[in-house]
Amino acid sequence: MTRLLLRADASPTIGVGHVSRMVAFAEQARTRGWPVTFSGTLTGADWFAARLKDLGVDVVPPTEVDDERALPALARAVAADVVLVDHYGIGEQRAAVNAAGAVLVSLESRTFGRRQADVVVESELHDLPRPDDGSPVVLRGPRYAPLREQVLRARRQRAGSREHPGAPRVVVVLGGGAVWREEVTRVLRALRDTGLAFDADVVAHGDPDVPEPAPGQRFTVSTPDTHLPERLAGADLVVSAAGVTLLEACCIGVPTALVLLVDNQEAGYHAAVQKRLAVGLGWARGDSALDGASAALAGLLGDPDGRRRMASEAAAAVDGLGAARVLDAAVRVTT
Repeated sequence: MTRLLLRADASPTIGVGHVSRMVAFAEQARTRGWPVTFSGTLTGADWFAARLKDLGVDVVPPTEVDDERALPALARAVAADVVLVDHYGIGEQRAAVNAAGAVLVSLESRTFGRRQADVVVESELHDLPRPDDGSPVVLRGPRYAPLREQVLRARRQRAGSREHPGAPRVVVVLGGGAVWREEVTRVLRALRDTGLAFDADVVAHGDPDVPEPAPGQRFTVSTPDTHLPERLAGADLVVSAAGVTLLEACCIGVPTALVLLVDNQEAGYHAAVQKRLAVGLGWARGDSALDGASAALAGLLGDPDGRRRMASEAAAAVDGLGAARVLDAAVRVTT
């Protein structure tokens, strides 16, 4: 029996993307009958905490400082065979985790979270070169994107649906963090300035300033909840940041316009735009924030055939089976 230890954090500042990926791995591991332990903060991710509980995952708090001894000590305590880390603040751990009797699987995004591991995973859309750091197995690309069962159900739901008559349904979601109030407001203004009709579901913290809609437009604001995949499946257009939600939207097969919020999402943003899996709106902060975004959004809102083509390409690129592939690779290393 393989025992899995997961290590990630969520917070209002960093959002919930790291923990979302851990839930996908926990779901896949539990279907295999593996005992799973999660260590990390779950601030602002109550719905993921509830899912871990439903799966029978043991949740233990992290130490206050992730020094070089904390993770290996926890691996020993829970008799882990595989330690899977998705964290930008933890340094090199492979030798110590191996000495504790486990293999290390490490998720990274370019240089963010990069560390030597028995299995390295960079499940993004780009194919930029990665330096050889001695990691024996490196899994790269969207084939290895760990997506939750709820996302896969939404993909099936979307496959059997048709576009809505009347005004397009738009979902605006810039991640699970609580620090993007001004950026969400800019996106809503860009949508308003298209002058076209739409029904926008805005999923956001922080009470963004909602502009006065033009005729035929509607904005409805709600806080993040457990139903985002279903919202995406029912949308005609999604406006999203370029993190985990991008891969979820691709998998579900919904046309997407992307904004840039943070540096570590830039490579995935440009890859998605270059491969025509999404349309880029640019940076949502700075002096030239979202320049040209209204014209790009107007083009998408007025082109249902183009939206369908883009969504089909995106769904073909991300099949949602990455968690199983990563755990298979981890098992091969342990045997």
